[in-house]
Amino acid sequence: MSKTVSPEQAGKASGFRLFRPILAGATLRERLIACLGALVGITLTGLICGLVFGQGPHIPLIVAPMGASAVLLFAVPASPLAQPWSIIGGNTISAFMGVLAAHFIPNPVVAIGVGVSLAIAAMSLTRCLHPPGGAAALTALIGGPAVTSAGFLFPLFPVCVNSVILVALGVAFHRLSRRNYPHVPVPAPVNTHGTGDLPAPLRVGFRPEDVDAALGELHETLDIDRADLDRLLRQVELHALVRSQGEPTCGAVMSRDVVTIGLDGSIARARDLLIAHNIRTLPVVDGGGRLAGTLGLRELTLHGDGGIAQVMSEAQTAGPDEPVVALAASLSDGRTHAVVVVDAERRILGIITQTDLLATLTRLLSAKALARPDPVAA
Repeated sequence: MSKTVSPEQAGKASGFRLFRPILAGATLRERLIACLGALVGITLTGLICGLVFGQGPHIPLIVAPMGASAVLLFAVPASPLAQPWSIIGGNTISAFMGVLAAHFIPNPVVAIGVGVSLAIAAMSLTRCLHPPGGAAALTALIGGPAVTSAGFLFPLFPVCVNSVILVALGVAFHRLSRRNYPHVPVPAPVNTHGTGDLPAPLRVGFRPEDVDAALGELHETLDIDRADLDRLLRQVELHALVRSQGEPTCGAVMSRDVVTIGLDGSIARARDLLIAHNIRTLPVVDGGGRLAGTLGLRELTLHGDGGIAQVMSEAQTAGPDEPVVALAASLSDGRTHAVVVVDAERRILGIITQTDLLATLTRLLSAKALARPDPVAA
């Protein structure tokens, strides 16, 4: 039974939507971490500058744009606008543009417009676009006698020094909170066979030029790295595929009779098992029966002189309740031949190979074709 919504309720809902966060992926926990990071970062930046340079009135210890930089650094650390060079270069170069405008343009109204305009141009050319840089340029123009007396030293201290300290504290804070900063986009798939073909994951669905064409048609600049956007869209495509095709789980598809070798096994024994069972991935287990890594003929060929622990690779794993279609990206990257299904304690439950995945996808497509109405009969 559908619920009728009155025009008044619809209007209220539309109004409340204006106050909803627009930041994708934002959670209460992430926002609390951002608040804590800003508290630590700004406080320590001012404290360090005060201890090193003294606390006299001749120049501010910390400039106002650092507050805006802290919002980006701690609230959206994956943003291209929040990366170290963006913060340090953007604030410092913009402050220099502000000082330059103040030095050569006597009219303050004209100077502030020119200073911010030059700051945007300089940040764009030096690939360090940072919104608080506009405030840094304005501070250099209207910061008062202390800033004016500092002249061309103002971009270096306090602006550059503040920025460097804030970024260093940000790196340390994010490392302690186990967040990725500086943000490093996941490398795009590469062709591991040395031919001119696109990697397998890029041959199906949209291609990078499709993303570029769509961005061109939007006529908007998005605050997201181009590689991250490509990765996000591929994950969306994968989830849509899972939803539309059903969700057979890894536990339903996996092979349960898994051939393994212990960490104390020999290289010769590992090679014999791979050849005897005609498999390309051999899971390695530790003394407690937990997955430690995987071996293949490639590892044995390249590093065949060491022990098992020295030559094994990190295992690609999945849980028994995960949809098997979600393994498509891993099993088509040109390097991974099998995904090991493990429980919460990394004990091996089964294994899914490229052949298993291909057979499952074939069945899913066949089922979809059978379910589609016959146009002739219709």
